[in-house]
Amino acid sequence: MAASDARIRHATREGTCSPRGGRNMSGFCHLSHARDGSLLTLTSLDVPTILGLIRELADYEKSSSSVEATVESLTRTLSHYDPNTSSFSEGFAKTLLLTDSDGTIAGMALYFYNYSTWTGVPGIYLEDLFVKPAYRKKGYGKALLSALAQEVLQVGGKRLEWSCLDWNEPSLQFYQSEVIGAKKKQEWVGLRVEGDALGRLANS
Repeated sequence: MAASDARIRHATREGTCSPRGGRNMSGFCHLSHARDGSLLTLTSLDVPTILGLIRELADYEKSSSSVEATVESLTRTLSHYDPNTSSFSEGFAKTLLLTDSDGTIAGMALYFYNYSTWTGVPGIYLEDLFVKPAYRKKGYGKALLSALAQEVLQVGGKRLEWSCLDWNEPSLQFYQSEVIGAKKKQEWVGLRVEGDALGRLANS
């Protein structure tokens, strides 16, 4: 089954999507990768599904105990459409959900905007990319990354970035293949402040 048989659903703060993608009176949506699919706005009803995918990804990365997110916290912090107010929540991140032709949610991409001072334009940081094991090898990972690349270009950006665990060789090979074309950053070291150190820094 090709990725063209899938549907990509997403949440956007710009407006609702027409049934087959493209522009409408409410805003802009990129074209779906599905030949007969559509881009559908996410609502709070999708949040439990997103949390389930987050947990599956954490389990794959051997970090299940590190997941602190809840349906309540994701509902509060992820951008999604509220049909009661006909508007989008502010949110700190957005989500793409990819639906297989059998109707099952097969994977997701959870992302947010970043900014480059050197280029002076925004970009996208991909926090989580996950395709369920049963739906891999169908082009779905590429479909999600391609959709994000489209969004980067739509906002006038120049970079799509993400991180990958150094032991995840299959994913690294996929990302660096000609199909995706990502390059590993050699000269940059990731840094993070969290836990007690974050509190000490905030109060110093």
